[in-house]
Amino acid sequence: MIEAVSCGGLVIHRGKILLLYKNYNNKYEGWVLPKGTVEEGESHEDTALREVKEEAGVTGQIIEYIDKTLYSFVVPEDTVSKEVYWYLMRSESYDSSPQYEEYFRDSGYYKYHEAYHLLKFDNERYILEKGYSIYKRMRREHKWD
Repeated sequence: MIEAVSCGGLVIHRGKILLLYKNYNNKYEGWVLPKGTVEEGESHEDTALREVKEEAGVTGQIIEYIDKTLYSFVVPEDTVSKEVYWYLMRSESYDSSPQYEEYFRDSGYYKYHEAYHLLKFDNERYILEKGYSIYKRMRREHKWD
């Protein structure tokens, strides 16, 4: 088994959630949250910020750690067990630009219920639910401007 660690962000601007649409040779299609692999010497927070910037062209600001998700998938030579550390982030605008080299074909900010139904994976819907509840609590407490 190959063990891998990634980090990503649930990015919110004015209540809307950043999503990316990935299409890899028409074999893998779906809306996802930005995330990617930790590089040597990089903190989880730095990885999450870098991946949001690379994959979506968005400069995020980490607000709070959300949670970790676990999943596995099969590659020709082995099974990969992946841990993903997720962070709640804010951005300063709706501007985004999908990273074409990584097969992202679209990006944008969506209302919660739209994002929930668009997301391809259950574990990312879980992160959306948990992260958005943190966001709403912070709004009630006037800690999110």
